[in-house]
Amino acid sequence: MSTITFTRSEKMVVGGLASVTVLLHCIVNLNGAYGFFRDELYYIACSEHLAWGYVDQPPFSLYLLKISRIIFGDSLTAIRLLPALAHAGTIILTGLLVKEMGGKLFAVFLACLAVLLSPIHLGMSVIYSMNSIDIFIWSLAIYCIVKIINTQKQSYWIVLGLVLGIGLLNKISVLFLGAGIFAGILFTNPKWLTTRWPYATGILAALLFLPYILWNISHDQAHLEFIHNASTQKYSGRNRLDFIADQFLFLNPLSTPIWIAGLLALFFYNFLKPYRIMGWIYITALVILVVNPTSKGEYLAPAYACLFAAAGIFFEQKLTSPAVAWLRYIYPALLITTAVILVPLVIPVLPVQQYIIYSKALGMEPTSSENKKLSELPQFYADMFGWEEKARDVAKVYNTLTEAEKSKCAMYSNNYGRCGAIDFLGKQYGLPPSIGSHNNYWIWGPRNYTGEVIIILGGTLEDHRDDFESCEEVAVSTCTYCMPYENNVKIFLGRNLKQSLADAWKDVKHYE
Repeated sequence: MSTITFTRSEKMVVGGLASVTVLLHCIVNLNGAYGFFRDELYYIACSEHLAWGYVDQPPFSLYLLKISRIIFGDSLTAIRLLPALAHAGTIILTGLLVKEMGGKLFAVFLACLAVLLSPIHLGMSVIYSMNSIDIFIWSLAIYCIVKIINTQKQSYWIVLGLVLGIGLLNKISVLFLGAGIFAGILFTNPKWLTTRWPYATGILAALLFLPYILWNISHDQAHLEFIHNASTQKYSGRNRLDFIADQFLFLNPLSTPIWIAGLLALFFYNFLKPYRIMGWIYITALVILVVNPTSKGEYLAPAYACLFAAAGIFFEQKLTSPAVAWLRYIYPALLITTAVILVPLVIPVLPVQQYIIYSKALGMEPTSSENKKLSELPQFYADMFGWEEKARDVAKVYNTLTEAEKSKCAMYSNNYGRCGAIDFLGKQYGLPPSIGSHNNYWIWGPRNYTGEVIIILGGTLEDHRDDFESCEEVAVSTCTYCMPYENNVKIFLGRNLKQSLADAWKDVKHYE
């Protein structure tokens, strides 16, 4: 098959939409957004402790974060640059998919526009996490599959194995993608299973993933324990109907005809028959996630770019007669209008007070996926508030100590957001690294602290006083707009732990 080339107009569309994406994210973050997200503070701490694994995730995104911090620094804009680039990269891959599948200018425009304006794609790219990388990796893997179909070049199987292996080192939900690829091969190209290449792909991916498997074995299956606890505790309030409803809301309700048409076209539109494997990838991932009653709607987000690509081609070929050609202009305009309305709900483009007024005007109640009590903001935004205050208030207590006490004072919390705030935002106050019981903080242990002096962020006096010879409440950290449980957080000063900190550490592990 001849090499796929973009026309000048197609290059302008893809490049323009990708550039708009990066520019949008950078402008928002340069203006301060709402601040660092809870998980970002934890990921920054993880990037200071590079390893082959972590309680709650594989290591790839954290190595990337470390490299990014070395090159670009630690500003909010710098930390969030890679997610913005991943979103732009997904748009570019969507354009490549459309071209490989036989689409032209309108198909490229519609598919790439849908990825740009999808609320879940925007929201996943507004903070640093493994999720924006995961979406990019799924799109890259599917592009490799399309190249295998179109060129029959075996080298793409090796590239696919590398992509899947790196994807697994980023997020283990790539296993769903792997299951979808296997199902798709079984139902669409079973002859591939008579060659060595699919097996070589799987073996290569498994070898790349092996370090994380070995890390988990050496850490008492920490990630499996984390998944179990998260499913039975903080996500236990979710159900399958929530998951299904999220698919319509998270992708922009007006995009529903696009991705549904894309899915149907992959199965029933003859022009797209060679690429039916993409439909099976989506269906397989959907079934796996529906079987699990606590799945979050965002888990399926990486599977949509290929549906948008298929839909772009379908509509391009069907909206040609004068009677319906007007939809080529009206529908994208409506999509853009709807997206502009929804953008403040997923990207902090509005001052917080204006956002609260705006969301109430839309009738959007604050939401949480973790059964948490909320106030004026949804958890996604509320988790960007309160961290500066906690670092500052802990520093005030720390600075009441003598130099001798400071040299042996530990700062402890059972919440990785609070620990991350002390570690990252507390540097400006001269605070030493914290210790904690939550996820990887527990694995990092009590360091060399003895328990003679401990500043504790969180809990009640009843929780702590029996553990020390003396323990007193010394401050209360307050914050505006934060999660309610992060407001009025008490700070305690404990002296002379009744047992060694190393012995006490065994009983405080908190994986969730």
